[in-house]
Amino acid sequence: MRIFTRTGWGRLATRAGPGPNPLLEDWEQQSAPAHPRPTESDLRQTGVPRRRAVAGSHDGDRPVMKRSAAGTRLVRDALRRDPEDRWAAVFGRIAGYSFAVAVVTGVLLLPFFRPSMADLVYHGSYRLLDGVTISQVYQSVLATSFNVRGGLLIRQVHHWSADVFVAAICLRLLRVFFRGRFCGRALPAWLIWVALLPLGMLAAYTGTILPDDMLSGGSLSVLTGVLLSVPVIGTHLVFAIFGGAPPGQQIIGRDYWVHILVLPALAGALLLASFRPSLRWPRRVRPDPLLLFTCGVLVLLGTLAQINPVWLIGPYQPGSISAGAVPDWYMGFLDGALRLMPAWQLSIAGHPLVLAVLVPALLLPGAFFTLLAAYPLLERRLTGGQALHHVLDRPRDAATRTGLGAAGITFYGVLWAAAANDQIAYHLNLDLYAVTWFFRIAVLAGPPLAYIITQRICLGLTRRERDEAEHGRPTGRIVMSPDGGFSEITEPVRPAREQGPGPNLPMARDMADT
Repeated sequence: MRIFTRTGWGRLATRAGPGPNPLLEDWEQQSAPAHPRPTESDLRQTGVPRRRAVAGSHDGDRPVMKRSAAGTRLVRDALRRDPEDRWAAVFGRIAGYSFAVAVVTGVLLLPFFRPSMADLVYHGSYRLLDGVTISQVYQSVLATSFNVRGGLLIRQVHHWSADVFVAAICLRLLRVFFRGRFCGRALPAWLIWVALLPLGMLAAYTGTILPDDMLSGGSLSVLTGVLLSVPVIGTHLVFAIFGGAPPGQQIIGRDYWVHILVLPALAGALLLASFRPSLRWPRRVRPDPLLLFTCGVLVLLGTLAQINPVWLIGPYQPGSISAGAVPDWYMGFLDGALRLMPAWQLSIAGHPLVLAVLVPALLLPGAFFTLLAAYPLLERRLTGGQALHHVLDRPRDAATRTGLGAAGITFYGVLWAAAANDQIAYHLNLDLYAVTWFFRIAVLAGPPLAYIITQRICLGLTRRERDEAEHGRPTGRIVMSPDGGFSEITEPVRPAREQGPGPNLPMARDMADT
C-alpha cells in the first residue's frame, strides 16, 4: 500500500504485503490538519529504508525533514522579488516593446510624410479620388499606402502598436491595482504608469489627426469644442493652438512635431524611469521571447486586420462627418460621455458655461486620473497603513478595493459602449433616444451594483476559506467509526498568505522525486 501524508509532502513510503499498518490507521482517523512530521521510528514501523524515503536524514527520532540554507534563501528572495507579480512585468514589457515598434515604424514613415495643408488636385493610384482637391498631407498618406512598397503594412503596424501600447498600460495598471502593489517602494512606479496612460492616449490621438481625412477632421472638431468649453480662456486657447480660426492651415504642422518629438520623448523618459536593471551583468545576452512575440503579433495584425483606411473615408471637408465615425478604442469612453451628457448650459455674468462638453470631456477624465494617482495615498490613510507591502494581495482579500475596481471597469465599459449608441440603434432597429437613455441609467446604476456584487462575492470566498481553514477541506472519502457511524475525511488548507514557495517546498520536491 501507499501512505500519503495530508500536508502535501508527496510519497512517504511504500510497503508490500498484507496486514494492517498502524501509521495508516492513525492517519485515517484524524480529521484535524495537525499531522506531525515523520520521524525515524515511524519509518522503521513502515519497514521503509531511510535512504529511499528522504535523502540526507539524521539518525534517532529527529524529524527527517530539515530546513536547508538554500530553502531559507529561496523564501527570502521570493518575498523580495514577488514572483506572483510576473504578469505586471509582462504587461509592462509588452508596452515597452509596442512603444519601440511604434517608434521604429514612425521613423520609417517620416521620409514619405508631408505635413502641409496646401491644396492640390489628386491624380494618383487610387482612381476613385482622381480629380478631387485634397491636401498635400492626405496625398502623401495615399502615396505611402499605394505606391511605397510595404508602406501600407508599416502604416498599419504603426497604428496597431499605438493601440496595443495603451492596452498594455491599462492591463498593467489593473493587475497592480487588484493585487495592491502600489504602496511603499512601488508607489513611484504606480505614478509613472498612471502618467503614461494619458500620455499614451494623447500620443495616439495626435497621430489620428495627421492624415487629414474625415476622421481627422472629426477629431479636430471635438478638440475645438472641448477647448471652447473652457471658461474665460477657451477662445484664446483655440486661436493659440490652431494659429487662427479653426481649422486653419497650421494645426497639422504643429501636431506633427508634437506627435513625433514631444510626446515620444516624454513617454520614453517615463518608460526608462520605470525600468530597473539588474545589478548583475548577465553572462549571455539573449533576446526576450516576449519581444519576438510582440513584434510578430503586431506584424500579423498589420497584415490581416485593416485599420484606418483613409482612402475609404475620404479627405476632410469642414462641416462634414462620416456616418458611423467612432474614435479609437482608448478614446471611446470620452466619446460616450459626450453623447450621454444632457445639453446643460449655464450663464455666469453673461458668459455661457457649456456643461454638456466641459463635464464629460475635461472634468470627468481629470477627476479619474487624479483619483487613480492618489488612490494609494487614500487607501493608506483609510486603512492606517497596516497592510503588508512586500506580499501581493489576492483580490478576494481586499473586497472593498476589488469592488471599487469592478465599479470603475463597469463605469468605463458603459461609457465605451455608449460611443456606439447610433450603431446599436441602427443595427438593432431601436430608437436612438431609447438607447441613449438606457446608457444614461446604466452609467449611474451599473457601478454601484457592480461594487455590491463584487464585494459580496469576495466576502463569500474569504468566508468559505476561513471555514475550510477551521474544519478542513472535504476530500470525498467516507470512513466508518467502530460504533457504526460515518464521517468524511478532511484535509488541511494552506493559509491564504502562504502562496508561493513555502519553507518546506524544496524538501517536498525532493521527496516527490524519490
